[in-house]
Amino acid sequence: MASQQAVVLIPSLHPDDRLTAYVRDLVAHGFKRIVVVDDGSGPDYAPYFDELRDNPACEVLSYPDNRGKGYALKFGMQHILRAYPDATGVITADSDGQHTAPDCLRLAQVMQEKPDRLILGSRDLSGPQVPPKSKAGNRLTSFFFMLLYGHWLPDTQTGLRGISRRLMPRMIDIPGSRYEYEMNMLIHMSGWRIGFEIVPIQTIYHDANAGSHFRPFHDSWRIYKLLFSNFFKFASASALSTLLDHALFNLLDRWLLPALFTAFFPGMSYNSALLPNGIARVCSALFNYRVNRQFVFNIHKSKGALLRYILLAILVYLASSLLIDAFHKLLGMDRGLAKILVDTVLFFVNYRVMKSWVFKSPEERS
Repeated sequence: MASQQAVVLIPSLHPDDRLTAYVRDLVAHGFKRIVVVDDGSGPDYAPYFDELRDNPACEVLSYPDNRGKGYALKFGMQHILRAYPDATGVITADSDGQHTAPDCLRLAQVMQEKPDRLILGSRDLSGPQVPPKSKAGNRLTSFFFMLLYGHWLPDTQTGLRGISRRLMPRMIDIPGSRYEYEMNMLIHMSGWRIGFEIVPIQTIYHDANAGSHFRPFHDSWRIYKLLFSNFFKFASASALSTLLDHALFNLLDRWLLPALFTAFFPGMSYNSALLPNGIARVCSALFNYRVNRQFVFNIHKSKGALLRYILLAILVYLASSLLIDAFHKLLGMDRGLAKILVDTVLFFVNYRVMKSWVFKSPEERS
């Protein structure tokens, strides 16, 4: 049975009776190996963990200081790789019982069938029982994840996940020690071309999620900073390239080229933007390529990247020109306004294509 081959991993901070009841329910549904990580809860909560230790199907790991959910998950996976060599993988679940034992069973079965994919238990967040802040936060995060990484995940904040044994070593190496670790996991899976398998699960919120240790401002900031970190680098590289383009154009057009023409071609008049604009564009494009390759996407060797970059630049230029004309002629939109709208959309498209095609990492290519 899938339940007997998988290990349920539960990080826990300041538990209550729901944790012990949840472990009993997991055992009743066939799970024989459960690992609970006490994330520095302190002596006041020792009775709950002591009760769990009396359960032969449950093992409790602990350390004195609170390190965060991400640290607890990685700590537990490291132990499971050593102590359970025949385990098919882990089912990560929250300690408040919102992830039911039948749902854990379903994820264990899917994980066994599809060990090369990250299995995500996905809640229906449209119901009235979902707190408004959770509903809005999840929808916003799902939208931006789709925009930046190309995958629609309806529940990016789910804690119920199936991680096969072959994926666990890579999960342990992913940075992050608190709630942002789970988002970083999704980002890395996307970058590594590891697919996602969505499994619908029950939507349970106890007391409007009042028992959650998620800090709305602090943890949300960490998650969104992580989500947008690479995109902000891309935007910064684009801004610097634009500044370089304008600076070089003005330098060439106002001073250098007129001086050169006066010194070496006294009989010729210089009165065209073609040459300074062309030189400035080529220089700024090469600068943008270099910065994106080494700073934004961190790819030091990528065969054919420059050719793909040039091809993409040509395609984006053509798409921009055609769409601006289309908006102007078909909708009567002002060309200036059309350019702002079209280039904004193409900016995000450009980022996605650069990430997934131009600057593919060695892991992505393999």
